[in-house]
Amino acid sequence: MKSSFALLAICISSIVMPALAQAQELKIGYVNYERVLRDAEPAKRAQAKLEAEFGRRQKDLNDQSSALRAQAEKLDKDALTLSEAEKTRRQRELVELDRDLQRKQREFQEDLTQRKNEELSNVAERANRTIKTIGDNEHFDIILQDQLVVYVNNRVDITNKVIDALNAGK
Repeated sequence: MKSSFALLAICISSIVMPALAQAQELKIGYVNYERVLRDAEPAKRAQAKLEAEFGRRQKDLNDQSSALRAQAEKLDKDALTLSEAEKTRRQRELVELDRDLQRKQREFQEDLTQRKNEELSNVAERANRTIKTIGDNEHFDIILQDQLVVYVNNRVDITNKVIDALNAGK
């Protein structure tokens, strides 16, 4: 009985040990994708492009918002001295201006979101190609991104490599 148990243990270890040895050779990498999309030069250029494209429109909306607030404050201050008809007219005017401003802000946000998605999509596509190149060149078996990762040891974090490669234009 002891010899059959020993034989079974030897068989199991001959199967398990090579699998464990192979598992130790597994090369895993991790990329903090949020950091890539925030810190890489192509992402920074995309952000600057969006700011240039939408900055003036944002400033105009901010100016309109400030003007609307100023008019509302003036109406509150002057309310006691205004006739009922004039007060009603100004209130309607403020409501109409507010409605118009909200519509413009909604359109602005939609346009900005669409363009941001387009620009980030381009950066993400480049980042994915870069990650694949690093994976191929450095013989990674698997490279993980943020979504389901709970813990990452710095030893497997290749985020800086990806950012450096993107910055270098690779």
